[in-house]
Amino acid sequence: MADMRAFRDEVSGWAAGGPAGPASDLAVRLGIRTAVLLEGLSDLAAVETLAARQGQDLAAEGVCVLSMGGAMNIGRYADRLGPPGLGLRLTGLCDEREQPFYDRGLKRARAPQQGFFVCVTDLEDELIRALGTASVEEIIRAEGDLRAWQTFLHQPAHHGRPRQQQLRRFLGTKKGRKIRYGHLLVEALDPEYVPTPLGDLLTSL
Repeated sequence: MADMRAFRDEVSGWAAGGPAGPASDLAVRLGIRTAVLLEGLSDLAAVETLAARQGQDLAAEGVCVLSMGGAMNIGRYADRLGPPGLGLRLTGLCDEREQPFYDRGLKRARAPQQGFFVCVTDLEDELIRALGTASVEEIIRAEGDLRAWQTFLHQPAHHGRPRQQQLRRFLGTKKGRKIRYGHLLVEALDPEYVPTPLGDLLTSL
């Protein structure tokens, strides 16, 4: 795991303009064959949690899960990790509204576009719908965030919105909360109700 984290760090540095050599050397040493490209760290937490629940050892299978730090970085990561760079198989998740960015970035990198699975709004929304709002609120209560949730609901900007939208917005209102709940919501899922994009991604690896 430490080596996989090192690979992630080297790829991030390379994407930011650093040298390619360290990432390339680690990819060979670790036997990496697939890069799972995700928009943020909350998505990464969800994917790794579901893989662990299903008994998938991604590192042993040559799969590295990476957070790109935003959908707009897909072209840069696809260029480094896809056919122009390390030649890895690329897959991942994208939000429906971001799909055009992914299509253009993957096309420029000469990478297949069909390996990416689309969330209608985003992964948090998919997880909330799969669990149901009452279950998500119970998780919030169990985590000690009930007071923060109630304060959020009393803010005029959120009055009248569907509960699902309120929950999704709440998860993004504090740094680190989306990451923590990315793990917690997946932990609470019934295996029969894993959101389709997330389930299809893990099945494809």
